[in-house]
Amino acid sequence: MNMILFMITLSLTLSIALTTLNFWLAQMNPDSEKLSPYECGFDPLGSARLPFSIRFFLVAILFLLFDLEIALLLPLPWATQLQSPTTTLALASTLILLLTLGLIYEWTQGGLEWAE
Repeated sequence: MNMILFMITLSLTLSIALTTLNFWLAQMNPDSEKLSPYECGFDPLGSARLPFSIRFFLVAILFLLFDLEIALLLPLPWATQLQSPTTTLALASTLILLLTLGLIYEWTQGGLEWAE
């Protein structure tokens, strides 16, 4: 019980100390750009009916795809303790190869170019 109380106290003290240090050392230089709301790169004073670029959605979907890849490969170090680690390695390698081929295809088709 004492070790748990010690760890909770230590983590709480460290969190408070780092937060206080951050507020104390941070440089606050607000200007009009920093104080304006972020509107995905659009002028917030203009019309709300501007056409939205499909490239934004493409990059977002690619990000989600590769983010899910990390989630699928996360249990890989523990899976090497199974009865057949070669099967696990082969499946993980196949997944990485498939995603790499998809990324190369998107790159050659120009899907990753933000500006034309």
